[in-house]
Amino acid sequence: MKSREIIERLEGRIPPAYAEEWDNVGLLAGRADKEVKTIYVALDASDEVIEEAVRGRADMLVTHHPLLFSPVKRVIEEDIAGRRLIKILKADMCYFAMHTNYDVAVMADGAARRMKLLGAEPLEVTCIMDEGEGGFGRTGRLKEPVSLEEYAKEIKEIFGLPSVNVYGDPKRIVARAAVCPGSGKSFVGAAIDSGADVYVTGDVDYHTGVDAAAQGIALIDAGHYGIEHIFIEDASEIMQELLGEDVHIVPAKIAHPFFTV
Repeated sequence: MKSREIIERLEGRIPPAYAEEWDNVGLLAGRADKEVKTIYVALDASDEVIEEAVRGRADMLVTHHPLLFSPVKRVIEEDIAGRRLIKILKADMCYFAMHTNYDVAVMADGAARRMKLLGAEPLEVTCIMDEGEGGFGRTGRLKEPVSLEEYAKEIKEIFGLPSVNVYGDPKRIVARAAVCPGSGKSFVGAAIDSGADVYVTGDVDYHTGVDAAAQGIALIDAGHYGIEHIFIEDASEIMQELLGEDVHIVPAKIAHPFFTV
């Protein structure tokens, strides 16, 4: 199957129009007429990911985070992005990214589903989809009220995390939650407005966490990779469904980029 046809099917399911203006999604490197038999799926186009894709003879690399955000003035091995692009192109791979358009179309629902949120709705509406309003994050009711400490333990288990950082009274009972995979501190206000008792996201700095708790909402920082690694599983399943057995989908192994001591 040509990469052009694969992209058409993916963008039919996850429209690039859903992406933010500052984002950079779609085919970022490679040939649109490339014959693709194997696709490697990962969260980031890291050196390790690219090496594994090359080793597995992948014809296409699909990631969530784009390798390129800003205009490129040069592609040389001395630059980290240049080094990675050279490896991708040297291997004759196509490189495709689905970022904020995927957040809106798939990621938020994937996180809410794993958290078993009832009556989930967008934290911030950014578009109208066939199913109704779409946007970043989700907020909904928990099946049963639980203490913040117990809910933090549930989040660890749900997303397979070694640890989470929690702001708020551990004994507080929470009945409604909000979630925004990735870096979601800018949506704290939206989480408060939604009536959530606890907000689950990543990349939370000290002041944001402390101030959120002071405004009456507990906050669980599960890490950027910690929640968004679900892209690997969900995007792989979507591609297998859209492309059938003609294309072999290889999901990257979950590998947290740091360790806790």
